Amino acid sequence: MEKCGGPKKNVNPSFDEPESFVIEVQRGIIHANIGDISHYLNTGAVAGSPLTNISLAGNGNQISAHGTIHKLHIPLPVGLDGTLSPAPDGRIHLHVDRLSVLKLPVKGLLGDFHVSLADVIGKTSIAGIEASQNDLYFDTQKLLPAPHIHGNLTRVRVRNPDIEVMYGEAQNDAARTEQWHNFMALKGGTLDFGKLTMHNVDLIMIDASKDAWFDLDLVNYQAQLVNGYTRMTPEAGLEIFMPDLDELPAATRPAKHQQRVA
Repeated sequence: MEKCGGPKKNVNPSFDEPESFVIEVQRGIIHANIGDISHYLNTGAVAGSPLTNISLAGNGNQISAHGTIHKLHIPLPVGLDGTLSPAPDGRIHLHVDRLSVLKLPVKGLLGDFHVSLADVIGKTSIAGIEASQNDLYFDTQKLLPAPHIHGNLTRVRVRNPDIEVMYGEAQNDAARTEQWHNFMALKGGTLDFGKLTMHNVDLIMIDASKDAWFDLDLVNYQAQLVNGYTRMTPEAGLEIFMPDLDELPAATRPAKHQQRVA
């Protein structure tokens, strides 16, 4: 179950302005594609990061990251293996089990090119990343683009090809996702979307596909809305049935998306 709220007073939340609202998740599961995350990190969106050519892989609570850093003016391919878990404050915790320089052409130079965790995250602080000894803490609300998600983070793991993040007590729900008819319901307040403004919001966005996940892209929602259909409820609310992104015509399909909601 989710609800939207505006982070600023006297400003209507608007789907066309992701910074104007946040999503409060009481209970639910969100998938983020690993390839999309790697692409986002490689675009330079994380200011101050010394790591380039980033790739991610993993399974369960184990994750590996490969990339390139420059030390002594030499590009060094590095690898990081770690264990994912939720931190009590809602951040994602990564305990670094191994950090190494990979494929050095001269083995005897390994000692001269020792790489530390500080080298990987940079000497200057990166907004949203905190390092403490062999642990990294990621604040997705600072690292990832809006709309931001709030909630009680209870589990994080890799379920290829995605990273799965669970909020609240959704463990039993996760086992029944095939039986769900997925939706996101918004109630109360005021909401702008496109040229429309809805007061006393009563809006339900419903998964029109038959699969387990609602592939909802809140950044490019209009392409899904245009290719879906709308129904008025007896209470003058709106039900919008929206197809998954991969079911859209190729000409209207966004190139990248970040989040899937169940």
